[in-house]
Amino acid sequence: MSAKRRARRTPSVRSALQRKARAGFRGYPLATVAYYGPDDQFASKVAVGILLKEDGELAALERWFSQDRDVRNDAEISRQIAEFSARHKVRSVAMADRIIGCPHEEGIDYPIGESCPQCPYWADRDRWTGKPTTAYDREPNDGD
Repeated sequence: MSAKRRARRTPSVRSALQRKARAGFRGYPLATVAYYGPDDQFASKVAVGILLKEDGELAALERWFSQDRDVRNDAEISRQIAEFSARHKVRSVAMADRIIGCPHEEGIDYPIGESCPQCPYWADRDRWTGKPTTAYDREPNDGD
């Protein structure tokens, strides 16, 4: 069997997470998985949070980064996510079906209320739909 065909048959951790997410809520602990990137095509960051109960605070949070490989397709990052999830005995997974925003953190990497200067793709864009927002969708700035 060719390496390409074997790779197609080998399930990735990402697909395992997606299957678990599609299965619906199976109880706590719940893992939340979010992919971030400079645009909607390349994920340079994945954040996985663990909730132990409804309305509880995060019990654990890990982030993985890559500048040259999409984190959704990185075997080593996938292995580490699987180990992290197993360590916390995750029963349910919640994840978006797309990259949901810039990998930089507001208030840490750039000022609160401003767009990330390194990721212009996300300026004036709804992070949940990926669609551009209109002037009517935006909240007025104090300086307006």
